Amino acid sequence: MTTAFERTPPGMRLLRSVYDCAIIGFPRILDDRGNLTFIEQLRHIPFRIARAYWIYDVPGGESRGGHAYRELEECVVALSGSFDVFLDDGTAQKVVHLNRAYNGLYIPKMIWRHMRHFSTNAVALVLASLPYSEADYIRDYQDFKKRNGQ
Repeated sequence: MTTAFERTPPGMRLLRSVYDCAIIGFPRILDDRGNLTFIEQLRHIPFRIARAYWIYDVPGGESRGGHAYRELEECVVALSGSFDVFLDDGTAQKVVHLNRAYNGLYIPKMIWRHMRHFSTNAVALVLASLPYSEADYIRDYQDFKKRNGQ
C-alpha cells in the first residue's frame, strides 16, 4: 500500500528535520449525537502501529519527553485538552500546539521532543511504530546532536 509519506531507501541515511514533522488531519464524521474520528495505519499515518500509550494527569508545570528515538516514529494526538510539543533536530526548533482530537502530529525518528503546558485534564495519545525498547531512546541532548551530525 502506498502512502503520502516518503520512505528512505534501504542503506541511505537521511537526516531528519523539524520540518519533516507534520500535522495530519484525520477523517471526521460529524453527527449531532457526537463526532467520530478514526486512524488507520499506513493510510492516515506512515507506519504500522506497534504500540499505543497515553499520557494523562500531568501535574501543572511538568513536562514529558525530553528524548529522541533512533528508529521509532510517532503520531501524537491531543484526545482531550491541549499541550505544546517542542521539536528540535539539533539545528532548528519548532513548537506545535495540539488541541483537536482530529489532528495528529507525525514525528519521525531522530527528532528531540518534549511536551509541556498541559491543560487541566489533557490526554495525549501516542501511536508508535515500534514496541517499547529502552535501547532506542537517546536521553542525552549532546549525544543526540552528535548522532544527528551536529
